[in-house]
Amino acid sequence: MSYIAKSKFHHPKLPVNDLGLTRRDYEGPLSTLCAGCGHDSISAAIIQACHEVSIEPHKVAKLSGIGCSSKTPTYYLDKSHGFNSVHGRMPSIATGANVANKDLLYIGMSGDGDTASIGLGQFSHVVRRKLNMVYIVANNGTYGLTKGQNSAMTDLGSKNKKGVENPFDAIDIASLALQLGATFVARSFSGDKDQLVPLLKAAMAHNGFALIDCLSPCVTFNNHVGSTKSYDYVRDHNETLNRTDFVPMKEEIVTHYEPGSSREVCLHDGSVLHLHKLDDEYDTSDRVAALHYLQRKQHEGKVLTGLLYVNTDTPDLHEITNTVDKPLNQLVEADLCPGNAALQSINESLR
Repeated sequence: MSYIAKSKFHHPKLPVNDLGLTRRDYEGPLSTLCAGCGHDSISAAIIQACHEVSIEPHKVAKLSGIGCSSKTPTYYLDKSHGFNSVHGRMPSIATGANVANKDLLYIGMSGDGDTASIGLGQFSHVVRRKLNMVYIVANNGTYGLTKGQNSAMTDLGSKNKKGVENPFDAIDIASLALQLGATFVARSFSGDKDQLVPLLKAAMAHNGFALIDCLSPCVTFNNHVGSTKSYDYVRDHNETLNRTDFVPMKEEIVTHYEPGSSREVCLHDGSVLHLHKLDDEYDTSDRVAALHYLQRKQHEGKVLTGLLYVNTDTPDLHEITNTVDKPLNQLVEADLCPGNAALQSINESLR
């Protein structure tokens, strides 16, 4: 595969963040995905989010499996760590890397098949183990890399390019994540940067498993009349649950919303997620109610977007398993082999 080199020239007065880096410092090579692909919009949102919260690129690990969506980590944060795993196995790689070095920010990029078909078992266990990572599903309702077959996330009754309706129920990955115990669940649309970027920032600041199910139309195989994952369909049926402002710890909280019901969620690093609720009956801290509400809106034919659920009081995998504070990859022999006296003490504690 050939890549077109990206120009190194840029405007000399591009805005810089607290690290002195411009947005260009968070980019990668030019994308080889189809022009207009929603996945490229997700990449652009990740670049913007990382730049605005001043994340150091070398402290990010980006992971993926197989599929169009799993190609996208190439196109952002080219100075970060990366691992492109086999189909559906990204959660295992993410778990191993996270256990070895919990000081990195882990961003997993996946898609329909990689998460909801061959990777469904791996996804289920990484959620219930509450691995501290951001897991993004670029949801286009089709297998675009293999020419447009229906996927496990293709909606019942959605038509393919030949006009044939899908006869099977879809796996709703957001509902599944809620059932399995994810502590941050959101749904967004690749064409809504104003919603997606704050959600990405909040997911990155969250301690625990954060899922963003991002509807991302496939312009080649699933953007026609009759598809429920096309740009037009999502825009026409989108029901926004809430609008968010992400406020880093160092900044004063300023909102521009009109008077209405709102809620502030303090995240683990001291940042604040300011939610302006467009539906007063909805409570993002009630997991059971969130699941019921999501399924009710699906029954009504609505595409519900926004922050669906957040819980900042649940421990992550390292807290659950009581690992040491120092990353495991930094432990030396004296830490790992403390001597016979320590071994005898452990043995005695188990008698």
